[in-house]
Amino acid sequence: MADWNPSLYLQFASERTRPAAELLARIAKPSAKYVADLGCGPGNSTELLRAAWPEAVITGVDNSPAMLEKAQKALPDCRFVNADIGQWQPEQPLDVLYANASLQWISGHQKLLPHLASLLAEEGVLAVQMPDNWQEPSHASMRQTASELGHPPRGRVPLESVQTYYDLLSENGCEVDIWRTTYFHPMASHQAIVDWLSATGLRPYLQDLDSVSQQAFLNRYLQLLEENYPRQQNGQILLAFPRLFIIARRATS
Repeated sequence: MADWNPSLYLQFASERTRPAAELLARIAKPSAKYVADLGCGPGNSTELLRAAWPEAVITGVDNSPAMLEKAQKALPDCRFVNADIGQWQPEQPLDVLYANASLQWISGHQKLLPHLASLLAEEGVLAVQMPDNWQEPSHASMRQTASELGHPPRGRVPLESVQTYYDLLSENGCEVDIWRTTYFHPMASHQAIVDWLSATGLRPYLQDLDSVSQQAFLNRYLQLLEENYPRQQNGQILLAFPRLFIIARRATS
């Protein structure tokens, strides 16, 4: 897959950072020595962690060289590692393991979540936020477009159920808090929705297409968005964006 585009990703930095900040606010860990940010991207979430625990050793993990370069320049006092976030192993148990909008790109959550819980120190916290918009028109329209144009299915897999995540983590020694929030983002145009998702959800659909096929895909996708998202009275479009939040605290032995 072509590398991520930090500039495109950060076009909607405030909207992307808001759930990251709200996840952080629920961690309730006044002091932490070792903190990791899985899927740190360009460092916008890592910056929140640095502000929360200024004395901690903070490691950002991502497999995008472009994102890591951006993050390292922004946060020179943090350590950044190029690695698969599903396979990365810390050098010591973690007080906070933070994964904001990253785990949805990894399959096999029934193995992944227990693995991540095992990386925590006693009373350590795993904090996860994942887009839960598989059934929203924004993503259903991607699949419809691919099907109509004869392209193979792409993109991330749907999430497990809330009950499954709860059992996976509670059975591995964690106290678990799960909730879902739906954000309604005012967008100036349907094209703005395309621009937002071009940095994330649309990438797997477009990456192997030539320029002509990419444009055909985007034209049809835009048409479906126009059919599914009416304009408000002031001309704005409300993009519903459900997100799943998980806080899992590892109990003392």
